Amino acid sequence: MSTPSASIPSTVKRHVVGHHFNNAEQEFSSAKLGFWIFLCTELLMFGGLFVAFIYFRTFLAETFLQAHRTLSVPLGTLNTVVLITSSFTMAMAIRSAMVNKLGAMKAYLWATLLLAGAFMVIKLGFEWPPKFEHGTLPAKFFNAEHAIASYPFLEGLASPEIFYGLYFVMTGLHGLHIVIGMGIIFWLILRANKGEFYSGFYTPIEITGLYWHFVDLIWIFLFPLFYLVG
Repeated sequence: MSTPSASIPSTVKRHVVGHHFNNAEQEFSSAKLGFWIFLCTELLMFGGLFVAFIYFRTFLAETFLQAHRTLSVPLGTLNTVVLITSSFTMAMAIRSAMVNKLGAMKAYLWATLLLAGAFMVIKLGFEWPPKFEHGTLPAKFFNAEHAIASYPFLEGLASPEIFYGLYFVMTGLHGLHIVIGMGIIFWLILRANKGEFYSGFYTPIEITGLYWHFVDLIWIFLFPLFYLVG
């Protein structure tokens, strides 16, 4: 997994290959394969939710079309830009590790962490609170009186709580993955500060990058489905 790069700094801790692997390349390939299998299970989970969205969208087309108007497209767009940018900074962190630019690697990891935090602040601080205030909540928590008072176009719609149920479950699950990713990225920063990553070993950063790009890709589907199409 090593690449042509600048000289390896003397401050790094040389990685010791696990005793059950023949070399670093085999260790890296095994880790990557295992993580791809994990991502397949994640895809199955989110895939089921996307199928549910399509199913209910088919039979409640008008409800979904009107209910999606209660979501903030500007905030959703901003969060999309934030996540796409975080994918770039994560990719740059991996590239920096490959060429032993360890200071840049840590800076890009911090940037990714801060962008992820910005995404959650926008989601929990600006997007979700109005939903509670206006009663546009899932299942039995949906308050028709408050919702219609705030959004008259919701009156007479069939089962709008289904739309909000899917919205909160899918964006909430995605948000949980963001929070988990933030924890992992912070762990990477702590390890980077100890000098554990360099051109000869950056497997945890690359594996985390795969996870982060997957999470970003899920949002790329969530954004148009909920915010643009309904």
